[in-house]
Amino acid sequence: MLFSSIVFLFTFLPIILILYYIVPRPFKNPVLLAGSLIFYAWGEPFYIFLMILSILFNYISGLDIARHLGHGHKARRSLIFNIVVNLCILGFFKYEGFVLDSINAVLPVDIPYRELALPIGISFYTFQTLSYIIDVYRGNVRAQRNLSDFALYVSMFPQLIAGPIVKYADIQRQLRIRQESWARFGDGALFFIRGLSKKVLIANTSGMVFMKVTELGAAQTSTLTAWIGCAAYTFQIYFDFSGYSDMAVGLGEMFGFQFLKNFDYPYISKSITEFWRRWHISLSSWFREYVYIPLGGNRVSVMKHVRNILVVWLLTGLWHGASWNFVMWGLYYGILLIIEKYVLGRVLDRIPGILRHAYCIVLVMIGWVFFFSPTLGNAVQYLKLMFGGGSGIVDKEGLYLLVTNLVLWAAALVGSTPAVHTLYERIIYRDGKNRAAINCAVYGVLFLLCIAYLVTETYNPFLYFRF
Repeated sequence: MLFSSIVFLFTFLPIILILYYIVPRPFKNPVLLAGSLIFYAWGEPFYIFLMILSILFNYISGLDIARHLGHGHKARRSLIFNIVVNLCILGFFKYEGFVLDSINAVLPVDIPYRELALPIGISFYTFQTLSYIIDVYRGNVRAQRNLSDFALYVSMFPQLIAGPIVKYADIQRQLRIRQESWARFGDGALFFIRGLSKKVLIANTSGMVFMKVTELGAAQTSTLTAWIGCAAYTFQIYFDFSGYSDMAVGLGEMFGFQFLKNFDYPYISKSITEFWRRWHISLSSWFREYVYIPLGGNRVSVMKHVRNILVVWLLTGLWHGASWNFVMWGLYYGILLIIEKYVLGRVLDRIPGILRHAYCIVLVMIGWVFFFSPTLGNAVQYLKLMFGGGSGIVDKEGLYLLVTNLVLWAAALVGSTPAVHTLYERIIYRDGKNRAAINCAVYGVLFLLCIAYLVTETYNPFLYFRF
């Protein structure tokens, strides 16, 4: 079930909100838990049992580690066992085919396997449970003894499918003590509508342009058209994922939870290093805290630091997908970050800001080619089209897509910066006054436009369901 679907907006969400707000305080978590399990089972009826098993296993593991914290070796064995089991489950569903295909391609064997559908959100909730287990072992949090509350942490539907990846330490207190209010509900609703608008009005429209380009053959794709397709995907994935994250944060507020933001206008960055401080913040933070720092971070020799960066980005690529193009995508960013750290750092500081911004955006767009291509070979072919290997420099198709989508390009460009929102906030709260009527009218119109699109259009994917 998508947040940007009619059934969610007008059936599931109203029912769960009404039930949540009418039941007494002790029953709010159970209601939200039941709703979350129904939400997940709606699209994954079979895999709900996998999630329940994961919840039970990690709940028991947390208690076992906590019980043995005074006996270091026992707690460590329990931690290692938990990590291995969690990663094996993730690996089986996500990487079995990739590993066996790679073996079959390299060795003179043909190992058969049955391709399984990837459980939606498994990468996200696996990382959440791992962060909980590791933090219990480190003594950063206490093991949760209430099974219902722990199950809610893992399965909470606002952030279950696509994050942000919520660490248990950030939500531990809120699971038991939080304060709902009409003000928070209103703020959450506005944040949700903002995310819905990004997803439906910009991401979906950009996605349709990208689809038109990819449906063309190489012989019909000019350099201009290839760049337009890449630009369309660049906007699609940002507004798709950040919009969904905004909806998750907004839903959390509506239920009294406060989630950390997952995006901070990454396309205004002036370096790749800055870009990854602003893009998918929860994932970057997870890898930094649970992989990069334990490996030694940057407090090691240069060679070990290079190793640490490459390991983190190899894992980041694999986390996103089980194919060689995702491996290359991860290593691509790892190499760029190493170059910026040890070669370009001081040089970039002396370059005018507009050139640094152009440098960053071009490299990010090249990176997205590896990301959206089904195979590494397809990525190489598309990059050839972008750099002069197509049917020409400019063609009628490219000019048509460029001119007929001027409003989309303008909205996407402006929406990728904080300028519009900052200006809007200044107008709404000018002179210390809250112009609530104007606020409601603007967001009401945005919501109606989204509904009109969802009723009339069938194209409504969510890209991060793949991960």
